[in-house]
Amino acid sequence: MTIKATPQKAPRKTPNKSARKTPANKPARGWLGRLWSLGWKLGIILFAAISLYGIYLDQVIARKFEGQKWHLPAQVFSRSMALYPGAAISHPQLMAELKLLGYRKVANPRQVGEFSASSTRIELWRRPFRHPEGNQAEQRVMISFDGQGVSSVERVEDKRQLAVFHLEPVLLDRIVTGDGEDRLFVPAADIPKPIIAALLLVEDRSFYQHHGVNPLAIIRAAFVNLSAGRTVQGGSTLTQQLAKNFFLSSERSLVRKLREAVMALIIDFRYSKDEILEAYLNEVYMGQDKSREVHGMGLASQFYFGRPLGELTLPQQAFLVAAIKGPSYYNPWRYPERSQERRDLVLRLLMEAGELNVAQYKAAVESPLGLRNASKPVHQKIPAFYALVKQELAERYGDSLLKQSGIKVYTTLDPMAQEAAEQAVSQSFKRFDKNNAKLQVGMVVTDKYTGGIAAMVGDKVPGFDGFNRALEIRRPIGSLIKPFVYASALAQGDKYNLATPLADQPITLTNEQGKTWSPLNVDKTFSGEVPLLTAFKKSMNVPTVNLGVAIGIDTVIQTLDKAGWSESVPSYPSILLGAVNGSPLMVAQVYQTLADHGRYRKLSSVTSVLDSDNQQLPVARPAQDQAIDPGTDYLVQYGMQQVVQSGTGARLGRAFPGVALAGKTGTSNDSRDSWFAGFDERNVAAIWVGLDDNGKTNLYGSSGAMAVYQAFLNNRPPIGLRMTPEDNVVQGYFDVDTGEAKQADCRRVVALPALRQSYRPAANCGEPLPWWKKILGGH
Repeated sequence: MTIKATPQKAPRKTPNKSARKTPANKPARGWLGRLWSLGWKLGIILFAAISLYGIYLDQVIARKFEGQKWHLPAQVFSRSMALYPGAAISHPQLMAELKLLGYRKVANPRQVGEFSASSTRIELWRRPFRHPEGNQAEQRVMISFDGQGVSSVERVEDKRQLAVFHLEPVLLDRIVTGDGEDRLFVPAADIPKPIIAALLLVEDRSFYQHHGVNPLAIIRAAFVNLSAGRTVQGGSTLTQQLAKNFFLSSERSLVRKLREAVMALIIDFRYSKDEILEAYLNEVYMGQDKSREVHGMGLASQFYFGRPLGELTLPQQAFLVAAIKGPSYYNPWRYPERSQERRDLVLRLLMEAGELNVAQYKAAVESPLGLRNASKPVHQKIPAFYALVKQELAERYGDSLLKQSGIKVYTTLDPMAQEAAEQAVSQSFKRFDKNNAKLQVGMVVTDKYTGGIAAMVGDKVPGFDGFNRALEIRRPIGSLIKPFVYASALAQGDKYNLATPLADQPITLTNEQGKTWSPLNVDKTFSGEVPLLTAFKKSMNVPTVNLGVAIGIDTVIQTLDKAGWSESVPSYPSILLGAVNGSPLMVAQVYQTLADHGRYRKLSSVTSVLDSDNQQLPVARPAQDQAIDPGTDYLVQYGMQQVVQSGTGARLGRAFPGVALAGKTGTSNDSRDSWFAGFDERNVAAIWVGLDDNGKTNLYGSSGAMAVYQAFLNNRPPIGLRMTPEDNVVQGYFDVDTGEAKQADCRRVVALPALRQSYRPAANCGEPLPWWKKILGGH
């Protein structure tokens, strides 16, 4: 049987879609997909990182702008000169003060900061300023003078007589922190408009149009720099410069420039253009004042011109803008021509922009720079006084006060008195050093009326910041203690007066250990008996000791303590001749009491402190008390005047004839220490001259310390004492031999002031004075 094969159909193949793809397409599609996947993921991460970084920068910027932008140095001011009828301020003194404050003398004051002067009057247009008691507005006044000082202060606008008128205090210094940046903050509203106009023309013309970064300016600067082959033009906006100054370094790198740009965008977004301008104008670097960096227009105005920003002329304002490009390169003292050319360029830009007309431009470019005298320091270098200020601030306000930003410290320093004291020391020591180059000095000057420290010198090189002899020495004060011996006796008016005879005979005192002390007069002679006033003015030792022993050593110590002596005094007879260690400041304190009608007021160097919001910090006021009866004090002052007129200080009296001065010389054993303390109507001074090693100086009080005081008065002409008798003081007449109170028409009497309650003249005096002597006024 034959079997037939049946043909089979080939199985139908199912289409495979994946098989349609070519092997070449498969890897290409996978690479792009992975790249896309990675790209958008990295983009999200990068966006998040940039956002986070932007948030971080935003927070950094906000903390700076909305918090404390700068640590503003503590400002230290002098006293504010008070002018009122009767003020002991002379015409030349006020003229010198105005010059120091940078006022301009003109024929007729037409704006703030100007004054005119005749021989007896000064017309002044005072600046507005911050006084510890509140803001003082600008004011125009006429100040008149007579032989005693100020006679009247009249407001020009309405002829109204003012009870008191204050000048602004002198800014002595700013206590700069460790970063070395110094600035005076000026609000945007107080910055002159020409400065802003010039700044925008020179640095950033599209400031109000861009958003912190100006791409066109960057591209333009890049082309200019490429063409020149070096960097000749910058493309940074003011906002970028501010970002760099506030937050970044001066490093030249792309990363820093990108960060600067981002920060500028954030700053421009968050803050107004005016806020940015204010920050820039107070931050910009304007020069170098030795170790201090001068920042901001406010301080630059004082640094270059010695005047407030608002009083600068247009050319001076233009110079400040010109100097921004390179304060060192355009240093006007070193490169005056280069600086003036740059200033004139700024003025030309102002003219081209229509801010000046041609006539104004020509007048401006022909004007000199008008710089301050570079030989005079911007900061008052007064280390001795600053040491006292810092000590007092720590005691009264706490150690951390000076670390606070923006505080204002108002002190008692009188800049003119300080200058006179420094000159006196320098002039005197040119002569002293010829004989002894190691001599040193300590000097304190107080204001008689306020009880404040007016001047202080702690070294014969006044600017030397080292051992402060005005505060720190403790040396025997010698005869400077004698007025307190006599004050103790004269307080007992029923026993002692200025004519009372004192024993001038040898005396020997023995202490508990059996040691003896026999004081001698300087000339080692004895007179038997001398009037109290003679012993006082001649500074006789033996009569003083006899008097002190009679009234009691403890009584003298008590008088000295009440007058303000700050350290304990041993109850030894030798203290009656000044075996008491003290400093010039301690001596100034007790002599201030004598000068102030016997009223004790603790001397101070600080009057007020304002915080950064100009609020006065609360503090207890220095103590005061009536230490010596005013009548008794008047008698002591009378005796001290006689010291200058005909006693141990007669050389001083001859130097200033007709001027009532009070003083007392002092010399310690073996002429080791030379002292002088004295006062006129305005100031009290205490001066020590000696050697740090306690060696012999061969100087007396009259030849050493008094010579410094005389030089001080040569530099600061004195105002004579106004010796108005107290209510309990009368004109007395005393027998020249016995010191007994007599009638005015008696023979051999001397006219001397006396305490009213104890002056009881005898009803008659025996044989009266002949009539012809009465007519001639003789006794």
